[in-house]
Amino acid sequence: MIARAAAFALGVAVAAPAAASEFRQVTNPQEFVTLVDGKELTRLGIRLEVLPQGEITGSAFGRQVRGEWNWNGSYFCRVMYAGSTEIPANCQAVLVKGDTVRFISDQGQGEYADLRLR
Repeated sequence: MIARAAAFALGVAVAAPAAASEFRQVTNPQEFVTLVDGKELTRLGIRLEVLPQGEITGSAFGRQVRGEWNWNGSYFCRVMYAGSTEIPANCQAVLVKGDTVRFISDQGQGEYADLRLR
């Protein structure tokens, strides 16, 4: 359960397709880094930092989360670990609205997770 929740932290938390009507898509790595640099992405039980040099650090439900990310085309691509459990690589669309960042799995075709910038 904890590994599953951590996996959902960056992109697969809600089962329904994501409606992006009020969100704006982030399409380049420079804009993404400006958005997240020096901030935490949070959700109940989850605190993550996505660092400009391609690292992901933080915690989810008491377990250490670590990983790596890069930008491919218009997508945020990441692989993470929650404790010793690998969370498979996934490329995700990133959308923003105010202090909410939405990660949509499978290049914007899958499930989504909304995290707050703090």
